[in-house]
Amino acid sequence: TIKRIRRKPVVKVKLQYPPAQNEPDATIELFAGENLRRGMLVRGVKLNDKLSERFDSGGLGDCGADGTCATCVVAVSKGDELLSPKAIQEAQILKKNPRWRMACKTIVGSGMTEGEMTIQVNPRQWEQA
Repeated sequence: TIKRIRRKPVVKVKLQYPPAQNEPDATIELFAGENLRRGMLVRGVKLNDKLSERFDSGGLGDCGADGTCATCVVAVSKGDELLSPKAIQEAQILKKNPRWRMACKTIVGSGMTEGEMTIQVNPRQWEQA
């Protein structure tokens, strides 16, 4: 039996860090269908935003990818069409910031598409810059 090897579509993600973080811009490659938060953490991206507050309790912390704390929020500057659509919960939490996405609830390469995108890591820290 011969199996056909299929190349998975790749999404190139340019990461921009807030000036206060003193990190140079970086580019990572994620495979279509990969969870944005998991893909970034596996590749060593510092993601948790100290300024975010939990949506459910008003406290600080990491919800473990439940989509309630928003510590993994990123701002999408380019390539929003490469991401999965927002679910109702994510849209409600981030309604004041339509360019923001919760990385834990976002799949890159929606529809098995390739492309390039630019995101700002820890967008709350950009507002303070």
